[in-house]
Amino acid sequence: MSARVPVLRLRFLAAISRALPAPVRRRVPSLAGWLSWLVVTPSRRGLLASHQRRLTPEAAEAEIYRRVRAMVASYTRYWIDTLRLPAVSEEESLQSISVEGYHHVEDALAAGRGAILALPHLGGWEWAGRWLAARGVEVVSVVERLEPPEVLDWFTSLRADLGIVVHPAGPDTVARLRETLDRNGVVCLLSDRDVTGGGYEVEFCGEVTRLPAGPAVLALRTGAPLLPTAVYQVEGDRHLGVVIDPIDTLRRDGFRRDTERVMADLSTALEALLRRAPEQWHLFQPNWPSDPGWVAC
Repeated sequence: MSARVPVLRLRFLAAISRALPAPVRRRVPSLAGWLSWLVVTPSRRGLLASHQRRLTPEAAEAEIYRRVRAMVASYTRYWIDTLRLPAVSEEESLQSISVEGYHHVEDALAAGRGAILALPHLGGWEWAGRWLAARGVEVVSVVERLEPPEVLDWFTSLRADLGIVVHPAGPDTVARLRETLDRNGVVCLLSDRDVTGGGYEVEFCGEVTRLPAGPAVLALRTGAPLLPTAVYQVEGDRHLGVVIDPIDTLRRDGFRRDTERVMADLSTALEALLRRAPEQWHLFQPNWPSDPGWVAC
């Protein structure tokens, strides 16, 4: 298959997302959630259900499977929202998001050390990235490398249109992020799934797995505040950003033990953010050793 085909499909989907009238656009995710019962395999539905059980073990089975449908609906909305965002005026996009706890970011920037936002795969973080960039903040993120490379280039260009600089994960990533923090910028890192194999073992949602160590390591090495953050989808095309108290990243017990402590605290904070809207968790891959198909990176 030509490398151009996936990019052409993305352009086609972006054009559709931008052309859909608002009433239709708002109904598509719910329809996708119900249709998922026809196109998502039972094993995949079982995997999503197991993620939801870990997050809220007290939930009844009927509620768990309602959330599985809602996960698909939320993910569908994520793609529609993200693909149409560059075509949304800056004024409209800024009016479509509110932010709780932004004073934590303001305090970090006032101290001149930048800030590290650690986010789960939830909601739509690009809307908050554009909101930050519109306020004159340098916003940098890291993404896993995609194949073919033309797809990564397309997404990099899309996010650049929003004022977000994206670096593919690689050997020079930490150095680039440190440069951003030295310039008093904001680094956004997705932190609930280890995709590079460099993670630390930590208990997450009741079971030990590996989570990316980058946010903790970067905070400990630079002194930049580590801020657990989530961006939720809200009814009516709106979004809500939430920034909670910074993680304690003071150096105390040696680098490795400090990293383990920070990772444990960050894991707990991410769980709290996820439980606020578990049906918006866009985790569709095996993430724990007990998950069928799990492979250590």
